[in-house]
Amino acid sequence: MIREIVNEDFNGLMELYTQLHDNPMTEKTSEIMELWNRILKDKEHHIIVAEEEGRIVSSCVCVIIPNFTHNQRPYAFIENVVTKKDYRNKGLATACLNYAKEIAIKEKCYKLMLLTGSKKESTLNFYEQAGYNKNDKTAFIQWI
Repeated sequence: MIREIVNEDFNGLMELYTQLHDNPMTEKTSEIMELWNRILKDKEHHIIVAEEEGRIVSSCVCVIIPNFTHNQRPYAFIENVVTKKDYRNKGLATACLNYAKEIAIKEKCYKLMLLTGSKKESTLNFYEQAGYNKNDKTAFIQWI
């Protein structure tokens, strides 16, 4: 099942995120729970998950960003695409990305943007097969 997160998904999502850049398991501190609640309430911030057998096994984030150009149409930014190792190559991340695209279309976005830190050819091919291209824009990152 592909859906957006609900309050009860905290532990499952944090467990999934341990497979993203080898993140440690996030502790349930008051600051983290405040951030969790802030994200849950933000109508522009969508965390999409794929659930199998009651477990969150894939996810992506889609943030809608208001904009003054392109006839004041917003754009969508995709981040934190991850699937548990045992569930890869089953179309779950693609389904999450497609759900994000549906949100972007509903919100009248003029584009979806996605960044990946991966240099693996298989990952880059996956994003191209999902409809993204690496030719139209150049991304620059400044870490702070």
